[in-house]
Amino acid sequence: MSKRTNYYNKVVTALQELHTLYPNYNMGRHLATALDGYGDTWGLTDKEFLYALTKYKGELEMDVPHTDDIDQIIKDGMNLDSLFKDEDNGDY
Repeated sequence: MSKRTNYYNKVVTALQELHTLYPNYNMGRHLATALDGYGDTWGLTDKEFLYALTKYKGELEMDVPHTDDIDQIIKDGMNLDSLFKDEDNGDY
């Protein structure tokens, strides 16, 4: 006899994981972002809800801060002259 998957409990577990991993985000932010684009969520099944949360969690995991990279790009952009400078005689 096979046991049916309880998607409701998996949704609750996914929300708990999100809270643990991202404690600064409130549940409303998680839900609003995960369900963005679904339109009317009234008829959303637990399985679809779990899929949305799983997809959202994956997107959060891929989103890493790049503050150092951005600062370096801005700094390099301010010194574009040095990129085009002729090394032999200092001319452009």
